Amino acid sequence: MGYRNLRECIADLERHGHLLRLSQEVSADLEAAEIHRRVCEHGGPAILFENVAGCSFPMVSNLFGTLERARFIFRDSLQTVGNLVQLRKDPLWLLRNPLQIPGTLRTVAAMRFAPCRTGPVMECRTTVDQLPQLKSWPLDGGAFVTLPQVYTEDPERPGYMGSNVGMYRVQLSGNQYRPNEEIGLHYQLHRGIGFHHSAAIEKGLPFRVNVLVGGPPSLAVAAVMPLPDNFPEVAFAGALSRRPVRMVRQPGRPMICAEADFCISGTVDPDRVLPEGPFGDHLGYYSLAHDFPVMKVDAVLHRRDAIWPFTVVGRPPQEDTVFGQLIHELTGPAISAVIPGVHAVHAVDAAGVHPLLLAIGSERYVPWAEERQPQELLTNANAILGQGQLSLAKYLWICAREDDPGLDIHDIAAFFQHMLRRVDWTRDLHFQTCTTMDTLDYSGSGLNSGSKLVIAAAGPARRELATELGSDTWLPDGFGDPRCCLPGVLSVTAPAHVGQPHCSDGIAERFCREQENAAGNWLQGWPLIILCDDGPFCAESLRNFLWLTFTRSNPAADVYGIRSFTEDKHWGCRGSLVIDARLKPHNAPPLVSDPEIVRRVDALGGPGGPLHGII
Repeated sequence: MGYRNLRECIADLERHGHLLRLSQEVSADLEAAEIHRRVCEHGGPAILFENVAGCSFPMVSNLFGTLERARFIFRDSLQTVGNLVQLRKDPLWLLRNPLQIPGTLRTVAAMRFAPCRTGPVMECRTTVDQLPQLKSWPLDGGAFVTLPQVYTEDPERPGYMGSNVGMYRVQLSGNQYRPNEEIGLHYQLHRGIGFHHSAAIEKGLPFRVNVLVGGPPSLAVAAVMPLPDNFPEVAFAGALSRRPVRMVRQPGRPMICAEADFCISGTVDPDRVLPEGPFGDHLGYYSLAHDFPVMKVDAVLHRRDAIWPFTVVGRPPQEDTVFGQLIHELTGPAISAVIPGVHAVHAVDAAGVHPLLLAIGSERYVPWAEERQPQELLTNANAILGQGQLSLAKYLWICAREDDPGLDIHDIAAFFQHMLRRVDWTRDLHFQTCTTMDTLDYSGSGLNSGSKLVIAAAGPARRELATELGSDTWLPDGFGDPRCCLPGVLSVTAPAHVGQPHCSDGIAERFCREQENAAGNWLQGWPLIILCDDGPFCAESLRNFLWLTFTRSNPAADVYGIRSFTEDKHWGCRGSLVIDARLKPHNAPPLVSDPEIVRRVDALGGPGGPLHGII
């Protein structure tokens, strides 16, 4: 549906049974977020919180809580937007599919903005402290906007064509922010807003920002889309809603979405940064307090019937998982056009997205060779790591399509088995050290700092993978509970880390050394070993293995090997690869709900409660 605003979307969802009104009073401090998480976990409906304690604005959450509901919201446009992606891959596709021409042309016509002088968002004014003060996790540093659409314009190219809309979190209260005067603006590496901010600093111009909340649902999706540089998110939002987005022009200031529910307008202070956070984030841990830009608030605008949309992030899967699935459906077919030789990529949500990236590429450089090995795959890997936010991948596992044309990149267990049967640890490990890492990943050597590891495998299978432990299983003193996570992947409970931050405590080295000296060959079928604090937890599910292994390790510091060696500055091992995925002193704490809030929400889901049968 081509919704003009959030209210039209909510009304449509309610008509079709996709929304529940919750009239009972709910606190925005932890309680609303806990309700959201529980409803989202059970695949429940969108929730309209009609009675928010101490606040005059209703809130709505879980709009995109299931892929089916996201498809429903955009049911009239997904096909034609997909057509545009096909055209990116194959410019002649439309000529071969003439029946798709009318819808595609209507979509193209909507890829612009509709200028206007005013709009509903400018009807009323309020202050920051009157907005819903949403807090999601107990240790959060204050209230946050969790579904913002942060609109900025390039100072060198002001206007629509130089605009960026991104979903960068915004802290409304807490820490050292002056109430009602300042808010925190957190943006990470490789975001378009950073280029605009840099240009403003270079030109000595004020950097003006509009934080939009609500409005057309298409604009929220556009804010998280990995669009090409110089392609306005507002244009994509128009295509997705099948109508141009109405934007209010303001002389000397960024435009405002006319149909937004709220707009916090202000200027980034060029001389002031303040600690922002902590904040429970999508890796399943807290991102800690760090200095980020401060935005001076000029005005807080809202429409008369404003509703505050929000989401909650935490250990995947959460609602942002659906954003990722929708993005893949829309953009997946174009990957080979954007990165030649790459057929598919999968940023693994269960591992926190950036920590683990899977890819299928080509290996065609020397088809006559008797023994195929990664060559073109390494070119593919370098291209992937040079592509926007894909460059934040920490572990990149890439294999050759030629070895199994039917391999499904979204069948993660099968993908790992395919790789582990073929990988040669003496040759196929390629590290990048002292490089950038996702801002939210605390496994590295500092904020935004860490390492990367490319694991490339090609050729015939070289080993069979074990699934059961034999009678000759042996572990050094202090290690126990060996469990099979996947065929060929073994989790082992290791002693807790007792060293200093960013320093090895010698435990992983001791494990490898003592295994090298042990008699027998019981590890032959286990090419990958995970040392962790709780081996049975790691092996309990694929989700646990992915989350624990790839969010708690920094490749250059935490990857070890049995019978390891360094030759011409290349590191490898002749035995099993070992990843130290224990919690270390420098890691951020995992997210845990407040027990009292959990009890209160349990009561809402009990017999006679408004959420009975939903959570």
